[in-house]
Amino acid sequence: MKTISVEELKSRRDKGEDIRLLDVREPIENAEFNIGGFLLPVGKIQSMQIEDIENWKEDELICYCRSGNRSGQGCLILEMAGFKNVKNLAGGMLAWQDKFGNSQ
Repeated sequence: MKTISVEELKSRRDKGEDIRLLDVREPIENAEFNIGGFLLPVGKIQSMQIEDIENWKEDELICYCRSGNRSGQGCLILEMAGFKNVKNLAGGMLAWQDKFGNSQ
């Protein structure tokens, strides 16, 4: 599984790159703070309820959660499901907030 740092992701977003972000946290966590990713909790990925993102299989897809653990699990499952370019956001939202505060 590939990883991406919060610094690299923020830099790419600041440049205006169109990036597919997948938030695998629970809805309450997403409501508290998020960076604009599509919300699909890891439990749904584990039960293969991924029809909403099936068309992303060929795209770069960056998964994130609170710390990087759940998104790592999600990345592995998505790779097994045929997603070609999945990356885990190292450190998740904790690393993002530590580095950039609550800015998106």
